[in-house]
Amino acid sequence: MELLAYGVDWLNLLVRWLHLITGIAWIGASFYFVWLDNSIRPPKPGSDLAKKGVSGELWAVHGGGFYNPQKYLVSPAELPSDLHWFKWEAYATWLSGFSLLFIVYYFNASAMMIDKSVADLSQGQAIAVGLGSLLFGWIVYDALCRSPLGKREGLLAVVMYVFIVAMAYVLTHFLSGRAAYIHVGAMIGTMMVGNVLMLIIPGQRKLVQAMERGESPDPIHGKKAKQRSVHNNYFTLPVLLIMISNHYAMTYSHAYSWALLGAIIAAGVLIRHFFNLRHHGRTAWGFPAAGCAILLAVAIVIAPRPAAQAAQIAQGGVSGDEHAAAVAAPEFGRVQAIINQRCVSCHSATPTQPGFATAPAGIMLNTPELIHQNAAKVNQQAVVLKAMPIGNMTNITPEERAELGAWFAAGAN
Repeated sequence: MELLAYGVDWLNLLVRWLHLITGIAWIGASFYFVWLDNSIRPPKPGSDLAKKGVSGELWAVHGGGFYNPQKYLVSPAELPSDLHWFKWEAYATWLSGFSLLFIVYYFNASAMMIDKSVADLSQGQAIAVGLGSLLFGWIVYDALCRSPLGKREGLLAVVMYVFIVAMAYVLTHFLSGRAAYIHVGAMIGTMMVGNVLMLIIPGQRKLVQAMERGESPDPIHGKKAKQRSVHNNYFTLPVLLIMISNHYAMTYSHAYSWALLGAIIAAGVLIRHFFNLRHHGRTAWGFPAAGCAILLAVAIVIAPRPAAQAAQIAQGGVSGDEHAAAVAAPEFGRVQAIINQRCVSCHSATPTQPGFATAPAGIMLNTPELIHQNAAKVNQQAVVLKAMPIGNMTNITPEERAELGAWFAAGAN
């Protein structure tokens, strides 16, 4: 079992590396082409470019050379013999991300997806909820885009935002906070790759096929592809935030984690909108200012309370002053006993918890020296955030969290 967990760790590392590389390629291409669409300028009326059907061009310098990209209103007069397609970046990003879901979450669903205090699910049920959210998200999004609402971009954006936040609410009431967050991100990522697979590439193929038949391509295919491409551009910042959210329990472990995620998503969209407008020649500082204000508000709302109050919250009872008197700081032996029972199965040099070959984040607590060294982290994760033990799979009690908090507040001696 130890070698199996070690092998899974290596698989996790390599697939995560691949996911990062392909994600950079996909997002880079998305950012570049949206910037290009927003930055090109129409040629002079009656110029050679205008006569060729070029709707816009720009000049750029990069890597020691000059570039002159041009965009045709519908299509060039002749189909180029060498035509580059941008699709495998998207497919590889989604496939590697989906593989990570299995490696990190589905292969170890009992630890990574299930929180008995949220919902008492079996591993199969938790996985079904996760997979179902990806499929359901795409079906609803695609149906909305194809409906009359799809012609009203502003209203569609509001409806989609409400839908995504609603899905976050539902998932946080079935899965652990960490798993809920990652599945919201995977759901949005599935919408993005679905756009490429089902709309953007098929639309481009229809344009090419019409030219191969000597026909004039229908511009509607390009318009639909363009719409979904812009959607992907706005989805990007929220997805990137969710990809790294597993490192920040202060967000997904909050009692209203779904609302925090909704606020952060709104901030990301506002900031992205600023850049899209700026590339189009319009500078509107109100959008990034609003985005930053939202992020600041979130940071203030979830800011940790003083240690005594944190211990009181962990216990779930009296006020801060009353609690300080009610819970005396325990002896270190008692603290070590709690940590040995609730934490060391994962946080040791040789974890005994199935699915873990090494201590998460490299934090080990199997000796008195290591406990004292990591006292602040224990307090932050187990008392303030209550994010650990993950999914509370070792059944730590509120009273034990309170004891750890009182010990830390008294100096962690």
